[in-house]
Amino acid sequence: MARSKYVRAPTTASLPGDLRIPSSTPSLVKTFSKLTRQALLDLVFQWLDDRNIQNFAPYLQEVNEGTEREDDGDDEGFRPYPAERTINGVRNAYQELQFRKGGKREVIERILDGDWRHGVTLRQLAMVDLRYIDDHPSCLRWTALELVQIGVLSSNNPSACIPRVHASTFLSGLQREISPLVKAHYHLGRLTSLPLTVLRVFVTTSPYQIASRQNAESLTDSSRTIYVAFPDSCPFIYTSIASSPVASKAGSATQNSPIATDSRSLQRLVRDAIPKALSLPHQRYTLKPTSLTAKSLEALLSFRGPGRSNRAGGAFSIFADAALEGSPLDPRPSSTVSPEEHVRQSTSHHLNTPGGKENTAADSEEVSYKIGRPPKRSLANIRESQISKKRALALQARFGSSGALSSAPLDRLDVRLLDALTGDAKTEEHAQQTPISLTFTGTDVIGGFRKLAELGIVDAERMPSWMTGEEGVSTVVVREGKRVTKAGG
Repeated sequence: MARSKYVRAPTTASLPGDLRIPSSTPSLVKTFSKLTRQALLDLVFQWLDDRNIQNFAPYLQEVNEGTEREDDGDDEGFRPYPAERTINGVRNAYQELQFRKGGKREVIERILDGDWRHGVTLRQLAMVDLRYIDDHPSCLRWTALELVQIGVLSSNNPSACIPRVHASTFLSGLQREISPLVKAHYHLGRLTSLPLTVLRVFVTTSPYQIASRQNAESLTDSSRTIYVAFPDSCPFIYTSIASSPVASKAGSATQNSPIATDSRSLQRLVRDAIPKALSLPHQRYTLKPTSLTAKSLEALLSFRGPGRSNRAGGAFSIFADAALEGSPLDPRPSSTVSPEEHVRQSTSHHLNTPGGKENTAADSEEVSYKIGRPPKRSLANIRESQISKKRALALQARFGSSGALSSAPLDRLDVRLLDALTGDAKTEEHAQQTPISLTFTGTDVIGGFRKLAELGIVDAERMPSWMTGEEGVSTVVVREGKRVTKAGG
């Protein structure tokens, strides 16, 4: 029996970026369809750039002594997109697509059935995913984690917990930590819309499985993709994982695998490896939870990011917005407007809007004086006006100058109440065993609380700080009306 000429030995090396996924894979069409037509064209021009053409070479028609290469045959003339002979020919084809109107389906078919008919690489697929995140910053749910140096947990200097990262060294360290358990592909990219560097990690089932023998659909399974975002000059990182309906089908085929391949296990594996990859001798790091999870990357950058806003939410936003200089504890007089003047200016659009009650009452009073009649303002109207002004001042004092946090919305807030119900005879110990859980969801939960306080449904002066956005958390445990701060919360 003749032996095979080539012997393939499985290794723990990472998946190569030039590993090609067959262009006939149905899930590729769905992946490319997430992008707009212009975004697809931008990526193609990036692949065809002189600096990247070696990594993303398109399919070209080779000519040898006036004949096409043998594997083309007579089939080439019947293809909807015949192969070009030069790189410039491919570029001109996509420039024509950019100049004329059309749908993105035409661009996708040109990519998969024409110029990259021999397959799309893992690196190209990663670039498609990162471009989608760049265009849709709220497409995933992110969790903020704090990078803390072991031994200096109580340090008041945030810069002391920001390691100096070299991309290639970090990726090699991460691969060293993950490779004994799973085989993965790593891609590091930079977002253009936000000051973030995003690491995309695609994980397969086993480090000893030969990549070329894997199912093509498994290489496009988004449930095995973990994203890690690194904000600039900030001791926080954001992690996320995409969910896919294909995950259950793909996972059912590997139930007998000794490696845990569910989404949470894979995400935990990558999370545990990140601080180890960033650590140095005598400088070890760990990740600490921050009780903040949100779909909006802008919200994470506002609450757990660089700048003054990460510790200036709610009432303290007046200092983050530079309306007042200094700090709340500074006894020196401010060189800018007074707090009362700032509150009066910021509430004017609520109380003196055109057609509003306050503006109408003031105009009618001025007209009454001009014609010699006393103003017709009842005691009830005066009292209502005073209440509305008091309520507006309370809103500014609790929610700050930003008002509704439209620029940094929290779409979900989970609350656990550890108190026994009023009039319940249960003991406190038993009440802690059966807590009450509340979940608030919406496009802007904090903004919704502010609207309730503005309508007088909730008393703004008695609202806890986690309801006004001051603490910037999305998970809260409350006992006796106060937030219970756990380790890392």
